[in-house]
Amino acid sequence: MREAVLVESGRKMESEGGSISNGNLITTLPTSRLERLLRKRVLRSDRGYRDDDFFEGNTSVKHPTDGCEKLDARVPKQRLLVVANRLPVSAIRKSEDSWGLEINVGGLVSALLGINEFEARWIGWAGVNVPDEVGQRSLTKALAEKRCIPVFLDEEIVHQYYNGYCNNILWPLFHYLGLPQEDRLATTRSFQSQFAAYKEANQMFADVVNEHYREGDVVWCHDYHLMFLPKCLKDYNNKMKVGWFLHTPFPSSEIHRTLPSRSELLRSVLAADLVGFHTYDYARHFVSACTRILGLEGTPDGVEDHGKLTRVAAFPIGIDSERFIRALELPKVKGHIKDLKERFAGRKVMLGVDRLDMIKGIPQKILAFEKFLEENPIWCDKVVLVQIAVPTRTDVPEYQKLSSQVHEIVGRINGRFGTLTAVPIHHLDRSLDFPALCALYAVTDVALVTSLRDGMNLVSYEFVACQALKKGVLILSEFAGAAQSLGAGAILVNPWNVTEVAASIGYALTMPADEREKRHQHNFTHVTTHTSQEWAETFVSELNDTVVEAQQRIRQNPPLLPKEDAAERYMRSSNRLVILGFNATITEPVDTEGRGIDQFKEMEPKLHPGIKEPLKRLCDDPMTTIIVLSGSDRNTLDENFGGYNLWLAAEHGMFLRRTTGDWMTTMPENVNMDWVDSVKHVFEYFTERTPRSHFELRETSLVWNYKYADVEFGKLQSKDLLQHLWTGPISNASVDVVQGARSVEVRAVGVTKGAAIDRILGEIVHHNDVKAPIDYVLCVGHFLPKDEDIYTFFEPELDPVGPAAPTTARAKIANPLNRYASHSTGVAALSSRKAPFLPETRDNWWSRMREKMMTVHEGSSVLDLRGENYFSCAVGRKCSNARYLLESSSEVVSLLKELADCQHSNFGFR
Repeated sequence: MREAVLVESGRKMESEGGSISNGNLITTLPTSRLERLLRKRVLRSDRGYRDDDFFEGNTSVKHPTDGCEKLDARVPKQRLLVVANRLPVSAIRKSEDSWGLEINVGGLVSALLGINEFEARWIGWAGVNVPDEVGQRSLTKALAEKRCIPVFLDEEIVHQYYNGYCNNILWPLFHYLGLPQEDRLATTRSFQSQFAAYKEANQMFADVVNEHYREGDVVWCHDYHLMFLPKCLKDYNNKMKVGWFLHTPFPSSEIHRTLPSRSELLRSVLAADLVGFHTYDYARHFVSACTRILGLEGTPDGVEDHGKLTRVAAFPIGIDSERFIRALELPKVKGHIKDLKERFAGRKVMLGVDRLDMIKGIPQKILAFEKFLEENPIWCDKVVLVQIAVPTRTDVPEYQKLSSQVHEIVGRINGRFGTLTAVPIHHLDRSLDFPALCALYAVTDVALVTSLRDGMNLVSYEFVACQALKKGVLILSEFAGAAQSLGAGAILVNPWNVTEVAASIGYALTMPADEREKRHQHNFTHVTTHTSQEWAETFVSELNDTVVEAQQRIRQNPPLLPKEDAAERYMRSSNRLVILGFNATITEPVDTEGRGIDQFKEMEPKLHPGIKEPLKRLCDDPMTTIIVLSGSDRNTLDENFGGYNLWLAAEHGMFLRRTTGDWMTTMPENVNMDWVDSVKHVFEYFTERTPRSHFELRETSLVWNYKYADVEFGKLQSKDLLQHLWTGPISNASVDVVQGARSVEVRAVGVTKGAAIDRILGEIVHHNDVKAPIDYVLCVGHFLPKDEDIYTFFEPELDPVGPAAPTTARAKIANPLNRYASHSTGVAALSSRKAPFLPETRDNWWSRMREKMMTVHEGSSVLDLRGENYFSCAVGRKCSNARYLLESSSEVVSLLKELADCQHSNFGFR
């Protein structure tokens, strides 16, 4: 019996490592993504489906169910909403409410023809302007029969969005042609209006998707026309499964960064769950652009932004190879083949099939052929080049100029090498129908693909599919995406090197039969196994798996802070402690996308403008004690908090003062700082050799920051720096090396915010600032993992069930004493015990302080914290030990405003 078919109802079990039972057979389901994809690949290859007509709505599937027919029948298929700029049909208006539809079968359409796992719907522009409601209703009804849903764009939007931004800005840039250079001021003005139209059009596509979306649907967005669409969809429904695929090359980050809207487009694409490209190079360029332009973290799986991972992967598209193979058996195609063989009898046939476009390298191809004929005159009457150049954008001056150039070169070569009975180049400025094209592929000896830059180029695939008998040779540009897939069997060339291409033509024409056979067989196997249907099913399967994995990661992340609950408990409490981080917590947001402009701004952090007023109100409340706990030095905190009545803890709590008093040190006496000078020399050395890096010399630590340096170079330099540190200055020193996202900090052992908080509380109690037990603690910060021990420090000793369990428990203020207090029922029980003798170590610093400065009763009564009154919040870090999460400093501002308002209401009530 075959393996059980994975239907939608089994997907959830599969993702969680479950099993499907079928009678006495239990099939264990794979748990890793690779295992799941391999399982699905096997099932697809074993499945005996037929190519149902996608547009006629026939979605029947023949599955090898082996007794599972009833299960398969009652489980509805997952819906797939394919969103592209153009619908796969051309609409022609016959009357006011009557339309004629003509199907345009392209690569993407062919890819979806054989998909039977999903119920597909196509959303896009119909290619015509329909301003009246009658026409829109009638066209919508006609397209519904073809399982298509129209997006109605007016002529101005089409002109600005499609002809303007898409074809005049994005398409040239993605093919390395650069931005328009004619009139800079005019270009800037038109760019702004075109980009506005681009966003408006994408929103119109999103509105149609939202209208037809059902829970559980997969939305697959296609190409550079819809880069803004993933963000629009996620803004509408964050749980929507969204994938985006680019059918063109994605340029290197140095090219993409010239685009004025570079950052906005990248972030919009990153809203998708899965981003796909034809080749690994394109995917690598995209990740590099996100790291270099947005400052995000690139990982082997994609791009990570504050814990949210967007998967980025390569999915090389294919063709419906069976369609071409079957076509060769059609009588009409056989007739064409016979005619062509007679027409070119005694001559080798070379073929080029391209759109008449700058990126296709048609002039380079023809010049290389001329070079070949010059060097090999014996071939002049033995070879013919058939060039099909399909006209495109004939109203654009650049394309008109290209057409004239090609015609001029062809005429010159035919006049030079032609005879009365034959010419070396047959040039056609038109397309061929499918039977004629297949026949031409079948009689070709050498196919020439000389693209200067091409996303994939499926002409090479189509040629291979039609060469089962001829075993022709493929000469393929290394700048075409297909070179990554067919490079082993093809002859790869640089189309700019005319001499190399000419030599490759000579080699291909004289290649031995056995070598032609081996090369063809390699490519034929790839083309017939990596089909367009396989490509589409793999992408959608990976998208489903990516969403499942994202949901699993989300379950491991802290939940968002329940602000209303935090505010309500704050209002009910009688003595509160609020601990705030500084950098990226209550500082003004820095535009990381304008990295060159904001480097010095971020090096001198300032308070968020919106936090000053609510922070002032909170500080003036005698029932609230506020501590700003930061890794920054004392001067930075003094500059920002001089006018507030609160406690400042600088350099991870090693220095402390109330804003009305003087700085004091809480540093343990046995801390050794002899290593500072030698580490400083290393940091200075690497700062000099790493442009745009800098280091901060603090009193208890040193930090080397390379956030604004080149990403790759900065990483290499940080590795080298660490190696120098470990083998030299700190090899025998008592220090901790803390690695941030793009920083390296060396600090004394045990210097963390969690280790410092008990000493800070001791000083606050000693200064009589806490008159009653603290019954509410709010701890908010964007802390490094090393410093997140501050979150767990306040966790109640008796483990409550969940963050808000109503269990009264005393916080772990002094670890050495907690083991004696854990079974006590109150303050009296603890105060009746005598503190045991403890050795003079840093860990019992709090205990020694209490013995010297306060009674045991005072120390134990500083906290009387219940589990539901403790709120620890990580800001912008989704992988955290904190109980809750706040997305940004703006949310921190909103929280403090709410607390200040509650406090005001509470005073009014009293």
